[in-house]
Amino acid sequence: MSLGQRFSRWMGGVRGAGTAAEILPVRLGVPELGRGAATQARLPGFDQGLVWVVVALLAFGLVMVYSASIAMPDNPKFARYAHTHFLTRHTLSLVMAFVVALLAFQVPLSTWEKVAPWLFVVSLILLMAVLIPHVGKGVNGARRWISLGVMNFQPSELAKLAVVLYAADYMVRKMEVKERFFRAVLPMGAAVAVVGLLLLAEPDMGAFMVIAVIAMGILFLGGVNARMFFLIAAILIVAFGLMIMMSDWRRERIFAYLDPWSEKHALGKGYQLSHSLIAIGRGEIWGVGLGGSVEKLHWLPEAHTDFLLAVIGEEFGLIGVLCVIGLFLWLTRRIMHIGRQAIALDRVFPGLVAQGVGIWVGFQAFINMGVNLGALPTKGLTLPFMSYGGSAILINLVAVAVVLRVDVENRQLMRGGRV
Repeated sequence: MSLGQRFSRWMGGVRGAGTAAEILPVRLGVPELGRGAATQARLPGFDQGLVWVVVALLAFGLVMVYSASIAMPDNPKFARYAHTHFLTRHTLSLVMAFVVALLAFQVPLSTWEKVAPWLFVVSLILLMAVLIPHVGKGVNGARRWISLGVMNFQPSELAKLAVVLYAADYMVRKMEVKERFFRAVLPMGAAVAVVGLLLLAEPDMGAFMVIAVIAMGILFLGGVNARMFFLIAAILIVAFGLMIMMSDWRRERIFAYLDPWSEKHALGKGYQLSHSLIAIGRGEIWGVGLGGSVEKLHWLPEAHTDFLLAVIGEEFGLIGVLCVIGLFLWLTRRIMHIGRQAIALDRVFPGLVAQGVGIWVGFQAFINMGVNLGALPTKGLTLPFMSYGGSAILINLVAVAVVLRVDVENRQLMRGGRV
């Protein structure tokens, strides 16, 4: 082959990238591909299925938030709002959350491991700040938000992510003494108890339940033996039972859950549950059609947040509810698989973080669905990725970005590269 022919072939390979691997060695974080190598060079990918399922939940949630909130300005309480008020704010929250999630995706898991204790401390400070008058914003008797102008930030959402990271880092540091209760389990229990006291002061028992389950799950997956795990579970069950017994309004909510149709509860603590069941019952198999819900017309409170699934059930019927349940089941299973894959690659911290996010998303979705369907007592927890709420969407997408980062680093290692 003449020198001119070789030069032309080399230039063609650079332009078309079709034969570049045959002429030049390629470095992509994997062993060098020499001349004549038949293997096609590709950058490490990411879990596209996970991304598309999250996008589907976000898109469906956006449509349903608009459908559930479009009639709210007809209520004198929201008379100054436009019909697209909640749609616009939810869209802005999604845009902001995507930007922050892209930035979080660039952060290696080694950096998350280093900042985990500090992020936990920041979340504690914010949970204390929300209780300070003129700092925390109260809504319906609960003080859970800090106004940031463009959005109301809920520190309990950040606390969920902080506990995931802190518990995973804690288990890595305590791996040598994980069989000892007082050296391994008790300090983590004390940290969760502090978070719980701050959350109960807001009050936000739902967030405390989610955080307690996240911490318990990570301790169990990190290697704490079954006896310690069941001891912790028993302590938490007793603690939640005592909290319900000592609180009149929580106890009344349990009684309303057991009999929401009674004359005493139908217009009181059982009002939301009874109208949620009416909405789902009206939907039957196929639903009444998008926008056709009657319960969202000032009958069902919080239709665009805690009871969004009830509106989905009314407008899309059993089929719509089953589709949402199926998406969350697949998403939780896939996130847990990514975590197991990381642990199999001897990456304990990333693996526990991914599995902690899976526990978080799966458990919170389970609680919200159970409340909407009348299987669980009414509890103020939103449906992840779908319900209206800027801080919840923001932190949920950051958590997914961290899981995707775990997956990308797993793929790099499996291809012979370095993290």
